[in-house]
Amino acid sequence: MPNINDILIMLPEFYLVAAACLLLLMDAFMKPAQRPLLHWVSIIVLLVAMYLVIVGQPPQTVTAFAGMFVRDGVSEVLKVFTLGVTAMLMVYSRPYLIDRKLPIGEFYALLLFAVIGIMLLVSAGNLITIYLGLELLSLSSYALVALSRDARLTSEAAIKYFVLGALASGMLLYGMSMVYGASGMGGTPSLDLAQLHQVMAYTTAPTLLVFGMIFMLVGIGFKLGAAPFHMWIPDVYQGAPTPITAFIASASKLAAFGMAWRLLDGGMGDLSQHWQLMLAVLAVVSLAIGNLVAIVQTNLKRMLAYSTISHMGYLLLGLSAAGPEGYAASMFYAICYALMGLAAFGVMLALSRAGFECEEIADLKGLNQKAPWFAFLMLLAMFSLAGVPPLVGFWAKALVLEAAIHANMLWLALVGVVFAIIGLYYYLHVIKVMYFDKAEEGGTLVVQQDKSLRVVLSLNALLLLALGMYWGPLLDWCRHAFGL
Repeated sequence: MPNINDILIMLPEFYLVAAACLLLLMDAFMKPAQRPLLHWVSIIVLLVAMYLVIVGQPPQTVTAFAGMFVRDGVSEVLKVFTLGVTAMLMVYSRPYLIDRKLPIGEFYALLLFAVIGIMLLVSAGNLITIYLGLELLSLSSYALVALSRDARLTSEAAIKYFVLGALASGMLLYGMSMVYGASGMGGTPSLDLAQLHQVMAYTTAPTLLVFGMIFMLVGIGFKLGAAPFHMWIPDVYQGAPTPITAFIASASKLAAFGMAWRLLDGGMGDLSQHWQLMLAVLAVVSLAIGNLVAIVQTNLKRMLAYSTISHMGYLLLGLSAAGPEGYAASMFYAICYALMGLAAFGVMLALSRAGFECEEIADLKGLNQKAPWFAFLMLLAMFSLAGVPPLVGFWAKALVLEAAIHANMLWLALVGVVFAIIGLYYYLHVIKVMYFDKAEEGGTLVVQQDKSLRVVLSLNALLLLALGMYWGPLLDWCRHAFGL
């Protein structure tokens, strides 16, 4: 039976559920002129949740509801950055929502429910909790993508995302059912990840286990956006409203890393000799497709979509090392990528307005002449995504490559280095357009005057430089979470 300790362990999650429901009620009874107040209420809700996560973090791993929910160092790090990234995204989104008269209350409520799904996912100690967290995140994301109901491209993106997401969820659930069945061959079947880890060694149905693991890898690959399960990413990135694209590119990747680590290391750790090579192959395919196809893109959102695929390849490099060092490097990479992607989309949001979406690379022509500060912020984001020192993206790539080498996969690290060099091209192309192409006469570039957006975006981009110079404390936090 649940007790008060279970409630206290899950206090940040229960608090967010209550806050999201209260937000829906406020939206229903508020007058239209009062609705902008929801923006500040939502940000305060996330900041309070972040405070509860940090202050209430126990010194050792604890579980709630018979092991279904785990609160440990890994979940703490991922929750803190998920809440922080989402709060920054809300600041970036406000002018966009007002200009386009999009439903503000639904946006903030769905975003909070998606964050609750992420927090459940990264703290899952049971296959059921993983699926519940994943579906809460996914269903909220489908609705968010379709937020602009009158836009044809948005509706198309939402349908594609829903259909492919449902297919991936079905495969993940099918894999879980096979693993559950196989775990009962050598004893009592279990859905608990810790118990699954223990029974892996003596199950009498290893073939069934491997097949179940393969189906689960399909679900992980889809959520990460790794090739060849990437087909939804370019269309959804391009079709979704830019704030939603930014959320999928940042916070959702933290959730995907958490899910991958819980399933692979927590539940399938003794089968690492099987999934290690599979992840390495997914990493190579993602690096190849992501970097090569990004070169020919003219749409900035599609270019960043293929960039995401390549970055997920680097994240898989660390996961494929199948050890605490690799996991810490991958989590560091996921956090850095979330901050880098958010900064890039933040600049796009700052340059967008009603009737104009800053989505084409050509839209950035002459940005340095019209808004040099925002050109500099975009330069920091592009150079960091490319892995140019001294920005934090360089250290993120270096750490996952080092983890692959230490795991005796030098060939994989060499592939990563080659594609890092290839990937420089399309990031440098964006910088060239901003700094060396002349602005078109009567151009449409106008920077948003929202002061909160300008301040937070500047801090976000400058943080990439600050973390590049002082990356040790963040890495130490990640390493400590994995007991290093």
